[in-house]
Order: sequence, then C-alpha cells, then structure tokens
Amino acid sequence: MAIQSIKVVVQEASYDAPFEEKQLLEASGSVGALVTFQGMVREFDYDSALNALELEYFPKVTEKEIERIIHEADKRWEIEGCTVIHRVGRLEANDPIVLLMVTSKHRKDAFEAAEFIMDYLKTNAPFWKKEHFDDGQSAWVEAKASDAERAERWAKKD
Repeated sequence: MAIQSIKVVVQEASYDAPFEEKQLLEASGSVGALVTFQGMVREFDYDSALNALELEYFPKVTEKEIERIIHEADKRWEIEGCTVIHRVGRLEANDPIVLLMVTSKHRKDAFEAAEFIMDYLKTNAPFWKKEHFDDGQSAWVEAKASDAERAERWAKKD
C-alpha cells in the first residue's frame, strides 16, 4: 500500500484542527473517509483536581517512532493519509493534547487505523508525562493496564 501523505509534528503550541483537516484532505487525493480524534488533558480521573500535565519527549526520535507506527498501520489497512500533532510542554486541564486524523477510501480502514495509531500513542510512543495537582503534589504517569490491554489486541491480529 502506498500512503499519500504523512505529517507528524510534536510542538508546544496548539493547532488549528480545521486547517490541518483541509491540508490532509488535499494531500490524500480521492478518499471516502476521514476519521479525526482529538485528545484533551483530563482533570476528572483523580482524587485531587489536576492542575496541569507536563510532557517531555526525545526530539526527532519521537517523530520517527510515530512515523514508523503510521507505516505499520498502512501495511494493515488501506489508508491514504495521516496527520499526528502531539503537544508537549506544560498543558492545563482541558487543553487539546493530540490531534490524529486518518483518511482512507473506506471508513472501516480509517477507523481501525486510527484506533491502532492512538493505542500506540497511549502505550508506546516515547513521551513522558508528569501530572501536577491542585494540592501541590506531582507524579510521573505510568501506563494504565486498560490502555495496554487495548493495545495488546493488535498483536493478536498479526
């Protein structure tokens, strides 16, 4: 399969989702499906209110790894294009943290590829997250068992 467009950006600034969607559709050629996922910094899963999330990464290494997983998705599904924009730095509760868009000729391929890529981003992408709470406490985030279980299902489909 030959994916038409891949864009991977790791940045501190926010992004313009409608602009990114337009860019991806133009670069993808003829498609019948666009799946978009935007993740937000959650503040509601904790005993104390989350004040901020701090993200670190390895420049160039992280982007290469995300591109690698997009190519892996392209081997499994017929996708035409993919955009991943992941934010780093200090983000406040409810800030957008990740934008993932996948185009394909058919919706099933777009949905499954998007889930596959997002599961990778949640479990294996080289990002380090530190949570800061209103009570003054902070802690590095460890992978959740539920995220690892979701990602494991793709290994069973090889």
